[in-house]
Amino acid sequence: MPLKIALPKGRLLRKTASILQKAEWGLDEYHSKIGFYRPVSQKFPDLRIRVFHEKDIPIQIAMGNYDLGICGLDWIEELLVKYPSSDLIKVKDLRYGEGALYMAAAAAPEGFKKNNGFLVRIATEYPNLAEAYALKNRLGRFAVFPVLGAAEAYPPENADMVLLSTQSINELAACGLLSAGKVLNFGAFLIANRNSWETKPLDKIVTSICDAVPEAEAKVQGEDKTETQGVKAVYSGRRISGDTVRLALPDGHQQEQVVKLLHEAGIEMVDYPSETGNRRPGIKIEGVTVKVIRPQDMPLQVANGNFDLGITGRDWLTDHLAQFPSSPVECLLDLKSRKVRLVAVVSRELAVENAGELRQFIAAREEPIRIASEYVNIADKYARDNHLGHYRVIPTWGATEAFLPEDADMIIENTETGRTIARHNLKIIDTLFESTGCLIGHVRAVTDPIKTKRIKEIIKKLRSAVEVG
Repeated sequence: MPLKIALPKGRLLRKTASILQKAEWGLDEYHSKIGFYRPVSQKFPDLRIRVFHEKDIPIQIAMGNYDLGICGLDWIEELLVKYPSSDLIKVKDLRYGEGALYMAAAAAPEGFKKNNGFLVRIATEYPNLAEAYALKNRLGRFAVFPVLGAAEAYPPENADMVLLSTQSINELAACGLLSAGKVLNFGAFLIANRNSWETKPLDKIVTSICDAVPEAEAKVQGEDKTETQGVKAVYSGRRISGDTVRLALPDGHQQEQVVKLLHEAGIEMVDYPSETGNRRPGIKIEGVTVKVIRPQDMPLQVANGNFDLGITGRDWLTDHLAQFPSSPVECLLDLKSRKVRLVAVVSRELAVENAGELRQFIAAREEPIRIASEYVNIADKYARDNHLGHYRVIPTWGATEAFLPEDADMIIENTETGRTIARHNLKIIDTLFESTGCLIGHVRAVTDPIKTKRIKEIIKKLRSAVEVG
């Protein structure tokens, strides 16, 4: 059986590729413009290489699906703090991709350490580490709210504290945050599955990576300024009045189309998208405030009343409603932008062409079907609606095509053209629905007449832009 290694996409890809190039792996496709998740090594032609989102790699290693992996220590510790007996071994610090996790607040953090009976809301991508921090520091009553990113945007209105990744404490100040303490220094690590480490011939692969890692550089005294004290938050703490409309705009790939839409609607933005990472851009509409968050998080945030309006994809709204059918969030306006299809995908080698044939295929086997997807609730509903029998949904953070066929039997994925799916020797057997950008809001009627008028005006402007477009 071939040895298997999981490599990261995203923040660590470029430096990882450089290390492996120095190790003379001769990878055919592993670079910053990667759209293929199955590179091949000339040096180790029998090594099975897959590229995953970094957050998925520790889980894949711990489960024994892969023998070796490279990812950040932050995601390793996020797994180990909840599953300390996991079969994951930290082999070597690779000395790149450095950063730190800080607990931070929009007000003086000392106040949150007192057990004063108030609920402390913590927003983070690292819910396990956040819970461990809260318990260790005896925060009293606390609630951890997992988000998929942009945690710095939530305080002070939507969270009291955040656990987030940053390069220095000074970056926290730029987000209007004060440090409550460093939780973890992290960097890229080579990791291994415990059983593989003890039983498989990993020495040549491991040695080639370790030999390519540069020697540790001696730090100049006083060079590390990450613990700078006395930084003051730049957030003014201005209270938002009850008639203010709170609008959530997306980060990432949707920004270009959203900017175009807002411009056509006559809505002028200031610093969106932001070159400095500003999550609080200006908007030239009186009585409207804006935050930039992940589109995946918007439906839940609107449902919880943290925002009045949000621009996200119908795919994420549908995934939210699949989990919470009675959620008070709805699509107010189809923006007819960023059209993608949500599709069911299997390996081209699998002798099925549609959901009916897949159901027959599953009925003839004993083991459960494994469905990998970022859309875990849509995937779960699809399996139930199509009577796929015994199934297991595997949550992913992206690069889902890499899971087929070894680590999943089917994926639920979005696609514009289908080219990436075809390139990975996969095929579409079903289309669930077409997703476009949409304006979402809370179904509960707003009681403030001024706020109601402002919301209607925004919807009117956007509808006019959509109809003209």
